[in-house]
Amino acid sequence: MKTIGHLLARYKAWIFGLLGVLGVWGVFVIAFADSALLGMPVDAIVATYVYRDHRRMLFYVAMASLGSALGSIPLYIIGYLGGEKVLRKRIPEERFLKIHKSFEEHEFWALMFPGMLPPPMPFKIFVLGAAVFEMRFRDFMAAIFAGRFVRFLVLSVLTLWFGEEIVALLADLFKRHLLWVLAVAAAGVGFWLWRRYRRTLADATRGE
Repeated sequence: MKTIGHLLARYKAWIFGLLGVLGVWGVFVIAFADSALLGMPVDAIVATYVYRDHRRMLFYVAMASLGSALGSIPLYIIGYLGGEKVLRKRIPEERFLKIHKSFEEHEFWALMFPGMLPPPMPFKIFVLGAAVFEMRFRDFMAAIFAGRFVRFLVLSVLTLWFGEEIVALLADLFKRHLLWVLAVAAAGVGFWLWRRYRRTLADATRGE
């Protein structure tokens, strides 16, 4: 345990040492690396930057969102060039078919919605799926940016309200009550889509 704690302490020191060199662009680099490579503590980094310099909150949120979107491009390329085999190996067939169906019915939301959720949501699976199911690159980038923007904006507001400790609290809450969090979020999106459908139907009826 002491060895693990020592390694974590060194890792944290390395991260914050890197951020000291990168300055205000640190959130972009960390978010890019988080999407392109292994997982990085991007939520904690965004919260720290916002807490220390709240005047640039929207800048940090936008840079983290842009970094996440651009960092997802390598995985998009892998999926586009033949990632279906990779995706099928990583998830059960039933889940593969569900993801495929979600992209067929609501392509943009099928990617944006997972992008709004923090770990342990396996977001990279949806990124790979977007390419496998031939989502247009423009919509791919827009969906990731929008989803991450919502996620980081909510995180930033909560950080300014409650302090940096909210990051650890939300992570623990999400892990303990994953199904409830997903259900509430899905209900919210479903209600929005229903209202949008009703409005579109009403407009079409008036047009006739």
